[in-house]
Amino acid sequence: MSVQEKPQDIESWLDALGAPSADRDYKPGHARIQTLITKLEVKGLTFRKPKLRVRIAGTNGKGSTANFLATALQANGFKVGLYTSPHILEFHERMRIDGEPIKQDTLLKLMAVIMPLALDVGTSYFETATVLALLYFSQQHVDVEILEAGVGAKLDATTAVPADMALLTPIALDHQAWLGDTLAEIAQEKAYVFRGCEIQLSALQSSEVKKALKPFTQVMYAPSFEGKLDMAGQHQYTNAGLAYAGLLAVMERFPNIDLTRAKDAMTGLNITGRLQPLMFQKHSFVLDAAHNEHAVQALLPTLQQMEPFDIIFVATREDRDLSHILDDLQACSTRLIALTGDRQDEEHIQHALQAEVSKFEAGHFLVLGSFVTLAKTLRWMKNKNH
Repeated sequence: MSVQEKPQDIESWLDALGAPSADRDYKPGHARIQTLITKLEVKGLTFRKPKLRVRIAGTNGKGSTANFLATALQANGFKVGLYTSPHILEFHERMRIDGEPIKQDTLLKLMAVIMPLALDVGTSYFETATVLALLYFSQQHVDVEILEAGVGAKLDATTAVPADMALLTPIALDHQAWLGDTLAEIAQEKAYVFRGCEIQLSALQSSEVKKALKPFTQVMYAPSFEGKLDMAGQHQYTNAGLAYAGLLAVMERFPNIDLTRAKDAMTGLNITGRLQPLMFQKHSFVLDAAHNEHAVQALLPTLQQMEPFDIIFVATREDRDLSHILDDLQACSTRLIALTGDRQDEEHIQHALQAEVSKFEAGHFLVLGSFVTLAKTLRWMKNKNH
């Protein structure tokens, strides 16, 4: 598509960038995004830095941690811009202010300005989405920006702009093709989230990761959240604890934060795709975005306390090995169905769901996989309900 063409809808603009597929869309480096920002500033657009900008990196728990922190700050009257990825059903989900996704007409107006330049510069899908979010938050004069990293941190689009606070969630093996084959290598890549940040906080990490983080002497480790969370999953106490530590750390800047109000808001939070319960016809479903061994391992203590599932569907990419944990998952269900590689296309997943669920009058099912898998599941449910 030439830069002169102007699509009239959001999906056409996104298609022009090429469909993303997790780290397969990853283009490391800051030069492209910084060039795009500079070109937009030359056109008179302002990227206003908020009172507080927060970066979040890590292997698992980034989105949950971001949502916990956003909820706590919103409960205290801050206008919070939250940028997370990937989306489940709609691109709009990636950029929210006080919990509300960007409106379609607002997004389209921003795209009409940004996209021709993005296509000219050659920014990736994720880099372009990051610039869209930054400009949207700037124009809406948010008090706080919370930016969830896509892949790594060292050369991720979200670390191309300065920040005040960095949070690092638990680190495990994932995205090895880009970040390295060992925990130490991956930790060193993700630790760049701390660069230039006055406040540096990490969730509790393994000894190997802690060793890799030693050069960052300012890093403080956050304890688990004390209190009761409505959201299922023992691992969420780690994410909530990191977010709460971040809240405590910024109280010197914002002394009027009411911690009781913040904790109450965090307690009541539920997030789409995190052990999310759903009723579909007469069946009960639980959906979770766990799609690597570390994430599934974190779920197990909670799954083992739940009513056994009739079937657990597990969808994961061919470059992610869950073989070491499938037996433990199998113990939480009557049957486990693993969908990998070319068995993950939408038609295959939806066919598998339909074929198995139709055998039960009122079944109990768990679906594990990426946000892409959850989207395919939700679309199948929607189509079957119409």
